[in-house]
Amino acid sequence: MAVSETVIRVENLSKKYVIDHAGDKARYESIRESVTNGVKGLARRLLGRGSANRSPTKEEFWALRDVSFEVKRGEVVGVIGRNGAGKSTLLKLLSQITAPTSGRIELDGRVASLLEVGTGFHPELTGRENVYLNGAILGMSRAEIKRKFDEIVAFAEVEKFLDTPVKRYSSGMYMRLAFAVAAHLEPEILIVDEVLAVGDAAFQKKCLGLMGKVSKSGRTVLFVSHNIGSLTAICHTGLLLDRGKVIHRDDIWSVAKRYSSAGDLGPTQLEPNVFRGPLRTISFQQIILNGRPIGARASVDTTSDLQFVVRGRAIEDVPDFKTTFSLFRDGVRIVTMHDTLDPELMPEGVFEVTYTIPSNLLRPGEYSIAVGGRRVAGDDWIWATDLAVVEVIPIWGPNCDRDDHGVINLPGRGIRTVMAPGVVASA
Repeated sequence: MAVSETVIRVENLSKKYVIDHAGDKARYESIRESVTNGVKGLARRLLGRGSANRSPTKEEFWALRDVSFEVKRGEVVGVIGRNGAGKSTLLKLLSQITAPTSGRIELDGRVASLLEVGTGFHPELTGRENVYLNGAILGMSRAEIKRKFDEIVAFAEVEKFLDTPVKRYSSGMYMRLAFAVAAHLEPEILIVDEVLAVGDAAFQKKCLGLMGKVSKSGRTVLFVSHNIGSLTAICHTGLLLDRGKVIHRDDIWSVAKRYSSAGDLGPTQLEPNVFRGPLRTISFQQIILNGRPIGARASVDTTSDLQFVVRGRAIEDVPDFKTTFSLFRDGVRIVTMHDTLDPELMPEGVFEVTYTIPSNLLRPGEYSIAVGGRRVAGDDWIWATDLAVVEVIPIWGPNCDRDDHGVINLPGRGIRTVMAPGVVASA
């Protein structure tokens, strides 16, 4: 796709927040109190009784620091990064919701933002009334809303409830209608933050299809999502943020691979409330993926082996014990592996069990981890589900993450035999 004209230019963009640790009392101080406290502070300094022993009440936090990049007309850019990397702050600055501390932003064209779906909805108004109200807030003319009204309602699937106040809607209905209104804008620049998290799986797929249509229409799109599969499906290039800085800018496949190699670290201790079963002498404490402890989420690309190390502890000797490792997708168990040893004594102390899944075996998507173990000769067992989510990211090229291609890539091949004309295959 030939693109040349720059529509977004960001130069040395920084955003600083001041975190006030003094509490609400300091925020609502009267003028008299401010003057009194100022005089007291001056007196202390003159008497040599400064605030050296007092802990600071304010702290500076740089959400973004010296960020620079350009986006061409018609380019679809995926913004990737862990929680706290600065993604949402960047989009708020580009949407002019908040002002930068320093730096410059140049935008060429009408901008629409899908940052907080549902902003502008009034709970007492009906769905029909809110379509017009929210559309106007987002910059649509009444004629434009009227022209797209039927399409918006059909997309949201709320035809039967149009004249019902939205305060009576379920959360899913509310979010579907809000997304449908916002998504049917036609700006030159569209800024999107995690909108595919709305609704159930079927509606999320529908949203992704609409975003793909938008991306092919020649409009410029900045798209933030934690779902790397969604990003690689519709984006051309990627922007990787880490701790408020751009650390990689390239085609989306290269950025996704760089992100997956960094992993996504979180709490390393498994939550004990997910455990089920009567075996109380065994606990699972940590899961390590490809050498990195993982928390709630991790990612790996399709070209990499997945080596899981399950670390646990036995508080006493457990005879004839065997461990199990499973991956689930959409609630269905896809893979189950057992340790290679015959059931034997698990001695008191820390233990590790390593499970390996070869590269290119799992299809792209999200898999939840479960681990367990049992005494084979008895009825003592332990089972822990939903410990973490591992996202397998497609790397080998576009259009490789189709849902209708199954979950497992088997190494087998079909062999075709061509028969001579007129030969009839035997029954």
